[in-house]
Amino acid sequence: MSVFVPGHVTGFFNIENHESKLKKGSCGVGFLLTKGVKTTIIESDSFEFEVNLGDDTIISEVLAILDLDNTNFKVIQDIQLPIGAGFGTSAASALSLTLALNEFLSLGYSEELCGQIAHMAEVNLGAGLGDVIAQTGKGLVLRTKPGAPGIGEIKSYNQDVYIAYKTFGPIETSTIINDPSHKEIISKVGLKYLELFEDEPSLDNFLIFSNKFSLETKLMSEKVKEQIDYFNSMDDILGSSMAMLGNTVFALAYNEEIFKKLNIEGLHIDKLNNNGIIYD
Repeated sequence: MSVFVPGHVTGFFNIENHESKLKKGSCGVGFLLTKGVKTTIIESDSFEFEVNLGDDTIISEVLAILDLDNTNFKVIQDIQLPIGAGFGTSAASALSLTLALNEFLSLGYSEELCGQIAHMAEVNLGAGLGDVIAQTGKGLVLRTKPGAPGIGEIKSYNQDVYIAYKTFGPIETSTIINDPSHKEIISKVGLKYLELFEDEPSLDNFLIFSNKFSLETKLMSEKVKEQIDYFNSMDDILGSSMAMLGNTVFALAYNEEIFKKLNIEGLHIDKLNNNGIIYD
């Protein structure tokens, strides 16, 4: 049994704390990629896992929540995006694993409950706050209420647009979302742009507010800023900003050829994902 969950890039957000892990989360706006994490479960005589990037931290956390430590099967994860770079890979890993196990073992859980399990794994590890619920959406995703699927709320907007991204390295998400000073400025600035976007939701406003958010929160490195400024200087590119939270630049355009003509080392091209989760 295989399940694919798309990567998710957040442009701006605010942190919403709560005693309940299922209600703890973030509101904000981001988009889904056609690349993400594909988890495959196959029969085995003992528990095994095979991950092409990273380790089994997320796998172990999900299995612990499900109390499946002694079950015999093999987990194979194909992580198609850089880890720790703002692509929501840990959430995609947790959600695809939970959904795949639910099907493979006939657990009978709803997709919503699987999402809650994945969200809890993310929160337990300090790996993220809002990617799981966003990854249940499609295209450009607005998170209007924080929390896990079934508790939080989202709105999806289909968009026919290409994405280019370049990563300069990872950022440890937990060092940002658990730091009081970072949390305060992120929540203040994020709430401002979230309210503005809700009044006028559009791709242009997403790009404008994302860039302003990254500048005002002072989260971007000099290298990231230089690349963003370069993209934003080009007429045919809709806009550019920083992936939250990762040392990564993204840019959007209607024409893929614009990105193909650029001579930028390490530049990757993708397309906004309007399909969402895929079962195979």
